[in-house]
Amino acid sequence: MEHLNAGDTAWVLASAALVMVMTPAVGFLYGGLVRRKNVLGTLMHSFFILCLISVQWALWGYTLAFGPDWHGLGIIGDLSWLGLRGVGAAPNAVYAPTIPHAAFALFQMMFAVITPALITGGFAERKRFKAFLLFSLLWSTLVYDPVAHWVWGHGGWLARMGALDFAGGTVVHVSSGVAALVAAWFLGPRLRAVNDSERPHDLTMVLLGAALCWFGWFGFNAGSALAANGVAAVAFINTNVAASMGALVWMAVAWRHRGAPSASGTIAGALCGLVAITPAAGYVTPAAAIVIGAIASLVCYLAVLLRERMHIDDALDVFPIHGVGGAAGAILTGVFAGSGLLPQFAAVGAVALYSGFATFAILSIVMRFVPLRVSHSEELTGLDVTQHAEVAYAHS
Repeated sequence: MEHLNAGDTAWVLASAALVMVMTPAVGFLYGGLVRRKNVLGTLMHSFFILCLISVQWALWGYTLAFGPDWHGLGIIGDLSWLGLRGVGAAPNAVYAPTIPHAAFALFQMMFAVITPALITGGFAERKRFKAFLLFSLLWSTLVYDPVAHWVWGHGGWLARMGALDFAGGTVVHVSSGVAALVAAWFLGPRLRAVNDSERPHDLTMVLLGAALCWFGWFGFNAGSALAANGVAAVAFINTNVAASMGALVWMAVAWRHRGAPSASGTIAGALCGLVAITPAAGYVTPAAAIVIGAIASLVCYLAVLLRERMHIDDALDVFPIHGVGGAAGAILTGVFAGSGLLPQFAAVGAVALYSGFATFAILSIVMRFVPLRVSHSEELTGLDVTQHAEVAYAHS
């Protein structure tokens, strides 16, 4: 019989709050990387996603992702928990035996929120806000919710296959990374005026956003233990050491390759370590986490170089860091957690293919109703003024 545990409940609620902070943190991270004329629009992407997907999740997203499996197919949940009906103070034997079912739904809500927020870095500085709204709602419903059910839902087909994903390497990072790459290719490269700089406009904002993401990631990974126990403690330390090693490796490689230990590169390396340890956090030792952080950082660095040669304007390198980093972490989970490589490769491949094709289809549908991209003149003027009639800096 299930019994509520006060310590577990407090930890999961606190972890949900930590993960919630990550979405506006992504806004600061991305906002610092774009040009001054697009800062507010970029921040607005993350803040708006927090509002939109929170409501979507409560109304129908949660039941599609975690509801009882529809006809035993392992593809999608049924509508038993539509509007969070029946999701209350009592525990749930399948997902949350020691915490309120509502606490589990809340914790998972924050994962559903941050995933489409990550995609926005791929099409930064050029997407029309109305198109962004429709795309985010459709993508969360048609991509995130089914994929979450495949991997984490009771009876999901990838879960039955034995694929391991402790906190979202495939569900969050592979799905969003591939979607960002497709969106960047679909919309085409950004326009640049003669006086536009390609450098981040505010690296202090980038560092703040990255630090807040790192802070929130402790809830992201350690909270996925769903209990205040030893697994949470191991996931917590694994998160920290993988990020630290990722930062050190990227800095060292970039120092050798480009001649300077850049702040932006060190931040990117830390993010790679965080992304890669996510699927393995509760399954591996700290020593393995350090190795995962190192390997992922090196692989992601090479992916950035490849992306540059491909001339696809994934504006803020979402695919090289989240897509490639998530895939590397998922595969390395099979190596270090002993689950075998076949289920891990199957999960990465299935999620990547589905997210890619579905993202293309959703963008194609949205563009029939709303232009995806702002006009030439609007893009040169900036999204802050043209999409929101405001500016981030009143005295620029």
